[in-house]
Amino acid sequence: MRKKWIHVCAICGEEKPISRIIGVCKDCLKSHFNEAVDYIVNAHKVARKPYGLPLHPPKSVNGFKCTLCANECILGPGDVGFCGLRWNENGKLVSLSTAKRGVLYAYWDPHVTNCCAAWFCPAGTGLGYPKYAVRPGPEYGYYNYAIFFYGCNFDCLFCQNFSHKRISEGLIVSAQDLARRILDNHKCTCICYFGGSPEPQLPFSINVNRIVLEEKPENRILRICYEWNGAGNPVLVKKVAEQVLVSGGIIKFDLKAFSPEIYYALTGVKARDQVFKNFEMIYHEFYNERKEIPILTATTLLVPGYVDANEIEQIAKFIAELDPNIPYSLLIFHPDFMMTDLPVTPKKQVWDCYQAAKRHLKRLHVGNIFLLDIAPATI
Repeated sequence: MRKKWIHVCAICGEEKPISRIIGVCKDCLKSHFNEAVDYIVNAHKVARKPYGLPLHPPKSVNGFKCTLCANECILGPGDVGFCGLRWNENGKLVSLSTAKRGVLYAYWDPHVTNCCAAWFCPAGTGLGYPKYAVRPGPEYGYYNYAIFFYGCNFDCLFCQNFSHKRISEGLIVSAQDLARRILDNHKCTCICYFGGSPEPQLPFSINVNRIVLEEKPENRILRICYEWNGAGNPVLVKKVAEQVLVSGGIIKFDLKAFSPEIYYALTGVKARDQVFKNFEMIYHEFYNERKEIPILTATTLLVPGYVDANEIEQIAKFIAELDPNIPYSLLIFHPDFMMTDLPVTPKKQVWDCYQAAKRHLKRLHVGNIFLLDIAPATI
């Protein structure tokens, strides 16, 4: 019996592990990209149209240029940014999110939380105690304030937080109010921005961080962390890194893929190069400033049929050329959003990817490992 994730590639005609939403195998994405583009564009059209989001980053000849992220949307009259948070209304740039207000949902998340850095961070291990952790072990009894942003500058077909696309459901919260919630809860030792990736709302989060860092008592431990795609404006990314550094927090880059073609197919944007440049920039400017806790880590979701051992080895080489001690997490895929026809990452793929990364990096971790209980042996 043919496995349900085996389909005929629309280009090469061979049966391979393919998600129907893309319709093209990873090999053809790389070797016949010009032919594959129409399939990719249609996939993201299907993913975005139900939410009323633009099908691609607008590039009007005349309009407002948004520089918050690598998409650099140019908003002509009536245009909406790819993230869905800003638009051109009668010649005026309107934005739901500014430095003073954000569009989000926030909640108290007990430590040790399900964070991709928990295997080495202060909240999960006590690393950096007493300067950056309240105790020498896991911070049970304390909380992370999880800030889930609505709107995203990517359109990942496998997104497990795709509710961020329903922007009207987000709450409008002022920077002052959000900072006050954090400061008033003395059991809060972490702030984590995620979502919908934080890039479209970086001015807001930077302002919240500024208030918190200025008003908290000097001896209070309050780490600032980001979990993002990394495609932000380099100036804003650098400012974030400065705040994260002094707080004892960590920046977690989701390196989706190494090949630009696979990166584009999975995310719907051509931001791969800026992501890797931002990763390098943070390493060169900040990594060696705080040796006790790495400011930088990376994760990659092992998408069956697309993110294989070759992709992982290329990412691992890239990281290792900076420093083989940078922590790297391989995340086991669970079918979600538009890619529900793929399986949980097969055991063999997990093993092959782990071995590929291990050839280059010293600090490796496999996340979502509980999913292996329902994973097939191979694809």
